[in-house]
Amino acid sequence: MSVRHCERPLAVRCGAFGDMVLLTALIRVLYAEFRVPVDIVTSGPWSEPLLRGQPGVGEIFSMRSRKTPYWLNPDQRRVVRGLRARGPSPTWFCDGDGAARPILERSGITGQYIVDVKDHGLLPGEHATEQWRRFAQIMPLVMPRPPAGGHRADIDAIAPGCYLEVTQSRRMELAAWLRARGLAEQPLLLMQIGNKRTMRRGLRRMAVNHKYWPLERWSQFLQFLRQQHPRHAILLLGTGPEFELNRQLEALARVPGVHNVADDMPIPRLIALLERAEGLVTVDSGPAHAAAGVGCPQVVLFGRALPSLYRPSGTAGADVQLLRGEMEGEPSMLGIDAGSVMAAWSKLKLRDAGSRATQ
Repeated sequence: MSVRHCERPLAVRCGAFGDMVLLTALIRVLYAEFRVPVDIVTSGPWSEPLLRGQPGVGEIFSMRSRKTPYWLNPDQRRVVRGLRARGPSPTWFCDGDGAARPILERSGITGQYIVDVKDHGLLPGEHATEQWRRFAQIMPLVMPRPPAGGHRADIDAIAPGCYLEVTQSRRMELAAWLRARGLAEQPLLLMQIGNKRTMRRGLRRMAVNHKYWPLERWSQFLQFLRQQHPRHAILLLGTGPEFELNRQLEALARVPGVHNVADDMPIPRLIALLERAEGLVTVDSGPAHAAAGVGCPQVVLFGRALPSLYRPSGTAGADVQLLRGEMEGEPSMLGIDAGSVMAAWSKLKLRDAGSRATQ
């Protein structure tokens, strides 16, 4: 029986929000090489609303988890059915572990179709977007040369870094949301103080959360930000569980014009908001990479992650002021004082408020 093949390349990446933003560097190169959209196998609730409709993105095969047993996971079975119906094609496996490989095997996508990132390690000093750009140009055994439709000039024309497109409909949805909150005419500044581990409690939070920066320091910075920008609305970002953390910061800082929007920030709205805002201050997080993808200037606090690998890098080249501290000789966000963040913000080249009129 003949096997049905698919013309579209396939990328497998089951990562966090920021990982999926970084993957746009690979998607855009594959799109230029093959000149057809790139299908994606992924996991987590953020990937589909983030990537759906982005340039070069085809069908998204999403599952909640790739690690639970196959027969207990209807999402995995649905993805396998979809991939079988689609047929095998050149596949770029972008996960550092092999948890999703059985999905490909069950779908009939064998090793000759697959380029695995584990076989093409990070080069010294290479940024994540540079790694994906290089990785996308490595062909599997079934395709020893680049496809005939692609040209070197097409790839060279792609600006380095990650990229997210904001549609006019999403800008209009954001505008309506801002009007409903009385923010339509105000310039906007954004803060992302939490991350996915922030809401763990007590000593455990301190032990495992390498992106935790104390509320007292956030409060000092928020007071500084209000003093420096008295006309701006300051929006505290996050997901639902971070709403309470933001509320604690509001109570501690006690400054006017601060809006806690963590309870009403779906991903498409977040991306549009990042495109509109004049600047962002954030811990190393998914929103930091998304901000880079839409050209939002930002100050970023790093913990243990390597800035050389994960510094926000977008095609627009917006200004990024990066901070990293030490505690007892080890990289630590706790080694960053509030004054350093204030100084970094003072140097940041904010987006021109007049550019909002063109968006």
